[in-house]
Amino acid sequence: MYKTPSNNNELDHLINLLGKIPGLGPRSARRAALQLIKKKDSLMRPLANALSSVAENVHPCSVCGNLDVENPCHICENPKRDRSIICVIEDVADLWALERGGSFKGLYHVIGGTLSALDGIGPDDLNIRSLIERATSPELNEIIIATNATVDGQTTAHYITEQLKHLDITVSRLAHGVPIGGELDYLDDGTLTTALNSRRPF
Repeated sequence: MYKTPSNNNELDHLINLLGKIPGLGPRSARRAALQLIKKKDSLMRPLANALSSVAENVHPCSVCGNLDVENPCHICENPKRDRSIICVIEDVADLWALERGGSFKGLYHVIGGTLSALDGIGPDDLNIRSLIERATSPELNEIIIATNATVDGQTTAHYITEQLKHLDITVSRLAHGVPIGGELDYLDDGTLTTALNSRRPF
């Protein structure tokens, strides 16, 4: 635990909390804390209010797992979305990445991670059962499995495919363009669009 030179418990607590955010180490957390303190009125207080509001009002969608103030979320409720196709992703960050590209007009299903024997994550720990239930909809024609191109992502994709094989729907996988070991949230929009448009049966 980092201690400030003044041994300020409140400041120490802020720095330690900031340091738990992915991408922020102890040094970055200290810089962020100092910046917040220097800009209390223009940055720190608005940020505190925003965090409080998000914590109170943003929840997972009971249908797809997206984060929204509405339930079902605005994507699930949008009548212009193509309800014949569902894209399965690991995390909400992947959903945001695909929406940023603007090329996918169907629905989503966030499973909340990947299967991992090493980490003790099994099918019951993920949002897979509700996906199987959604797959029985007469409106549905295709499920795109867009898990990341990692070992755990591939394992999860194969498991989901096995669970869906008894249904009369097309199960496809993102095409080449998503590099092995790559994660959707770090890809550019062109790569995501190409991968979606060039998908193939699993």
